[in-house]
Amino acid sequence: MSNDRPVASGVAGEEAIIQGFLAPLAVGFPGAFGLQDDCALLTPEAGTDLVLKTDPVAEGVHFLPDDGPGDVAWKALAVNVSDLAAKGAIPIGYLMALSFPAPPTSQWLAAFAQGLAEAQQKFGCHLIGGDTDRRPGPITVSITVVGSVPTGSMVRRNTARAGDAVFVSGTLGDASLGLLLRRNPRLAATWGLAAAEGEHLRRRYVRPEPRLGLGDALRRNSASAMDISDGLAKDLTRMCNASGCGAQVRLADLPLSSAAAKALSADAKLAMAIAAGGDDYEILACVASAKASDFVAVARQAEVVMTRIGTLTRERAVIFEGTDGLAASFPASGWDHF
Repeated sequence: MSNDRPVASGVAGEEAIIQGFLAPLAVGFPGAFGLQDDCALLTPEAGTDLVLKTDPVAEGVHFLPDDGPGDVAWKALAVNVSDLAAKGAIPIGYLMALSFPAPPTSQWLAAFAQGLAEAQQKFGCHLIGGDTDRRPGPITVSITVVGSVPTGSMVRRNTARAGDAVFVSGTLGDASLGLLLRRNPRLAATWGLAAAEGEHLRRRYVRPEPRLGLGDALRRNSASAMDISDGLAKDLTRMCNASGCGAQVRLADLPLSSAAAKALSADAKLAMAIAAGGDDYEILACVASAKASDFVAVARQAEVVMTRIGTLTRERAVIFEGTDGLAASFPASGWDHF
């Protein structure tokens, strides 16, 4: 995919951008009207609730200036769909607002639209509307995604309870390590990574994979869930604060990819990036102990690996136990815009 940047000699006119590059992404969703109306129309299926989420991404904050436009598009949609996945919801469609400092080139738009098309196919949704504008500042992609769950079944953040088992999906820390590699490729040699291992970490940063397959397991068994976007340490603290409890977690139990494990063995200080770094987009779920086995089994049927990393406690504190058995301390507890 092209890395061409928007320039002054880019595509002329909002209509050319929408109809030339974005309208094909709406094909298959009748209520989008081919992006030729001012609004979209959505009729929810009987017996379902709509679940809505908006989470913009901006150049220099959520993606790097030289990230490929296809990767930017994928990530912009994926970070929103990940929140739906944590609620046990499935995506239906999304609205998108694009802001450019200058008219984008046709090459940039074509690669961006291709990335969205790939994400849509993977996540099972369509573009149903939105807008474009030109204004000073970084390129910004603002997406609002709409999903659905069976009525009354959305999984909440604030319903965890002391005694619940704490689970995470997949592996942690890959994306934060991938970002470090994007900024300094020489770290791959320092960490002793093979080319494929470095590429795995970089791809986990630019193309997160929402865990949509967990919907049934979450709705059936979890007491509470949310996606991990700002780092495990911060997001688990958010869940505990909302639910009025604490947690005890062993760092040694955090699931790591082989690439992350190799990097950590080369540099023990990376433990902070793994536990407190952002962009994992895995699922943090709290499950009553009696339902834990069924939860893991249903998740496995959906080809999602869940790992138990700790237990919720009555004490209002989130404690990460290091490999030495002592409470670990993090200078920063996770990503924060402010």
